[in-house]
Amino acid sequence: MDRRRFVSRVAGSAVALGTASWAVGSRAAEVGLSAGHVGIGSSLALSGPLGGAGTDHSTGIKAAFAAVNRSGGVHGRELKLQVLDDAYVPARTGANVKQLLEDDAAFALMSIMGTANNAAVLPTIEARGIPYVGPITGASSLRNAEQRSVFHVRPSYQDEVLRVVPQLVQMGLQGIAVVYLDNLFGKEVLEATQRTLASNKLQAAGSFALAVDGSNAQDVVQQVLAARAGAVVMGTTGSATTAFVLQLRAKAAALPLLGVSVAVVSSELAKLDKAAHGLAQAVVFPDPHSAKSGAARSYQAAMRAIKADNIGASSFEGWINAQLVIEGLRRAGRDLTRDKLRAALGGIRQLDLGDFVLGFRGAAPFVASSTVKIGVFDGEGRMRA
Repeated sequence: MDRRRFVSRVAGSAVALGTASWAVGSRAAEVGLSAGHVGIGSSLALSGPLGGAGTDHSTGIKAAFAAVNRSGGVHGRELKLQVLDDAYVPARTGANVKQLLEDDAAFALMSIMGTANNAAVLPTIEARGIPYVGPITGASSLRNAEQRSVFHVRPSYQDEVLRVVPQLVQMGLQGIAVVYLDNLFGKEVLEATQRTLASNKLQAAGSFALAVDGSNAQDVVQQVLAARAGAVVMGTTGSATTAFVLQLRAKAAALPLLGVSVAVVSSELAKLDKAAHGLAQAVVFPDPHSAKSGAARSYQAAMRAIKADNIGASSFEGWINAQLVIEGLRRAGRDLTRDKLRAALGGIRQLDLGDFVLGFRGAAPFVASSTVKIGVFDGEGRMRA
C-alpha cells in the first residue's frame, strides 16, 4: 500500500493467582469428560468494555461446536462449551477458571480474552497441565519456551507492530504518536512500538494512556493534537477505541490512525459508523465476509446453521480457535486424556481451513499463525487488506 493510497483512504473517512489455592487433592486427573461429552471452558468479557467482542467470539465457538455435534461429535463425544463472564476484569477471570476446573466443567480451556486476564491464569493452567487453545492476546510476555499446555493462534503484538510501524515510516509520515490502553495489554503494545520506532531511528511524538473504559478520551485527543502528531498508532481495543476515534475524528478527520488487530472489534463498527472510514489496522485472520475464502465460507455456513447474524472478526476468531480444539480432539483419539490432547495439539503442523493454514512448529511457545497484513476500513465498514 503506497502513501497516496493510504492517506487518501484516511482523508476519505498481573493479578497472579498462586497454584496453592487451586490444589487438586485426590480429585480425578481427568475432569470435564465422560463417554458422551467433553467439556470446554472459557472466561470471556460478555459485559463491560469488550462485552460485544466476547459475546461474538463465544457465538463463533458455538457455531463450530454445533456443526461437529450435528455429525455425532468427536469420537462419539458431544462438545459442550461453558463460558463465564469476567467483564474484562482479571480477578474475575481467575475466579471463573478456578470455578470451571473445580466444578469439573472443563477438560480443556480456550479463548480467554485480554492480556492481564491471561496473565492471571496462565501460571496455574500450565502448572496443572490443562490444555488451553487460543488466548485472545498477542502479548509476547505470555509466550515462553517453558509452556507445554498453551497453544496460541494469533501472532504476537510485536509481530504486528513490526509490520505496522515500518509501513508508516516508509510512507514518510512524521511525528508518530502512540495511544495505548492503560493496562498490561496497552503498555506491552506501547513498549513494542517504542522499540520498533527506535530501530528505525525515530522517537514517538508522544505516548498517551487511554482509560480502559475510554472515559478520558477527550483529554487524550487534546494531548495528541497538542503534540502535533502526524499519525497515531493505537494499542487500544473495545469501547475505548470507539470513544477516542469518534472524538478525534471530530477535530482531525484526516489524521492517519493505525491500530493493532484488536483495536476495532466488529461489535463496535456500528457505533463508529462513518468514523471508521479510512482507519487502518493490522489484520491477522482472513476477511470474515469473504465469498472467496474457503475458511470464511465454512464459518459463514456454521453461523447460518445456528441462525447467528453477527458475522465479523470476533466470531470468526472464535470459530478458528474452535477448529484447532476439534482437530486436537480428533487426533488425540477415543481414549482421551489431557496428556494425549496436549501431544495431539502440539503435533498439528498443517491444518488447512481453506486458504488459511494453521500449524505449530513442534516447540514451545506454540504459535499457530504468523500472518500479519494491513487493512483499511472502507465506507461500509468492511476491512480492505
